[in-house]
Amino acid sequence: MSRTASSAPLKDLTIVTIEGWMAVPSASAILADMGARVIKIEPPTGDPMRGMSRKPKVEGAIVEHDLQFDVDNRGKQSIAVALDKPEGQDLVRKIIAQSDIFMCNLLPQRQHRFGLDPESLKPVKANLVHATLTGYGTTGPEAQRPGYDVTAFFGRSGLYDAMREGDDGQVPMARPAQGDHTTGLAMVAGILAALRLAQADNSFQVVETSLFETAVWTQATDFATTAVDRAPVRRRRRQQMLSITANRYPCGDGKWIVLNNPEPAAWPRFCKALGQDHWAADERFAEPRGRYEHMPELVDKVDAVLATATRDEWGARFDANGIIWGPVLSLDETAKDPQAEAIGLFPELEHERYGRYRTVNVPMRFANADVKPQGPAPEVGAHSDAILAGLGLDAAAIAQLRDDGVVR
Repeated sequence: MSRTASSAPLKDLTIVTIEGWMAVPSASAILADMGARVIKIEPPTGDPMRGMSRKPKVEGAIVEHDLQFDVDNRGKQSIAVALDKPEGQDLVRKIIAQSDIFMCNLLPQRQHRFGLDPESLKPVKANLVHATLTGYGTTGPEAQRPGYDVTAFFGRSGLYDAMREGDDGQVPMARPAQGDHTTGLAMVAGILAALRLAQADNSFQVVETSLFETAVWTQATDFATTAVDRAPVRRRRRQQMLSITANRYPCGDGKWIVLNNPEPAAWPRFCKALGQDHWAADERFAEPRGRYEHMPELVDKVDAVLATATRDEWGARFDANGIIWGPVLSLDETAKDPQAEAIGLFPELEHERYGRYRTVNVPMRFANADVKPQGPAPEVGAHSDAILAGLGLDAAAIAQLRDDGVVR
């Protein structure tokens, strides 16, 4: 489907974003995919995420395009402004005056320092949506503390601790930007709700989210009880799970599967799928309580059986017996998964210098709207002149700002 004026749901919006790293950029990238004009204000040295990614190698040749930066910054315009100069701050406020939404990951003290806090921007744009994403929130003793997803999302929220296997298990390490991208989705939801309010009564709206609170929300099922009884979560090894049919297992080819089947109905079907019908008749395993009490023994038994065939072979048998299962795929397996292809999870983009390449789609699809990557990420300051001209500055004024180090 080609993009048309009527098919991009946010085509009439202009968004200004002061962002770095990956959380806010991921949120504004989604809004750009929805058709919004996103103006990314960078320092003259550029977003610190630029140049940080692993360069892929295709057919022995290194691809120089910064693909990890690209996925969070595609379809945007870039202007490089020195915020530490008063002239730079004035320029940013003029750009915001022509926009609908302002997004940032600036800590409260830096917002005040640059005149970009809500109170400073209310006179600039009366019906602006002001959106902030921080590590820990904008109030309280941690409001000024910088936070990354590994510290604020995974560490502070209890998620890392809950993910350990057993009480003596090592703390796991998250893959890059998992917390950032999850919080970016929360930011998008908040912005769209605030935008509706701003447009309904022409009012200034402030919306906030943080890595910390989003991570707690992702664990709301645990916190629903832990917040009441203050009891620590129980970290279960495979041999301590509550159900033998809701666990993870290695197969004969070294690949893993995950099962999630409600007891007790699944137990006879599970035994049949494994070719072990006699387990279902064993009185020790007849009831869920007995299976739980013999969980270490049962896990060993299942491991031994699954070791006799490959993951895909067992998957076919589970499907035939109505067992809910999923493969534990590697990233490269997921990237070529036929289901991923069917839902358009890895669309292609065209870059004038690097040609065509695959990227990652946003996790939502629309029947009657064209939401997709609209183009590659910009170079630092690629649109500075055009954006400044849009403010009414002539070539001489733009050149003077460049000479003065206000813009790049």
